[in-house]
Amino acid sequence: MSSSSSSSTTTTTRPVPRRESPWGRPEGDTRQPKAHRCNDRAEDFVQACFEGNPFKTVPGPFKLFYRCMRSKPGEEPTEPFTYLDLDPPRREEIKLEEAF
Repeated sequence: MSSSSSSSTTTTTRPVPRRESPWGRPEGDTRQPKAHRCNDRAEDFVQACFEGNPFKTVPGPFKLFYRCMRSKPGEEPTEPFTYLDLDPPRREEIKLEEAF
């Protein structure tokens, strides 16, 4: 990676399930919840816990989840998910123009 380019990770945002509160929401409150950037990695790890022998199925997804949690935003791992049928995040190279 050269110093004249930077990378960012693009992820698709899936809607977060909502429950209606018996107390409702304050008037004018239009905030929507946003899933954590590593939520899909966590779901892949949880799914691995229920697939066959956990000593064999859990380490891979857990390592990717741990790497995702320790990474900075935009630097999440791009390896494919093990058990989820989702496209992994991908990095897009952004070329910066060099000024002379």
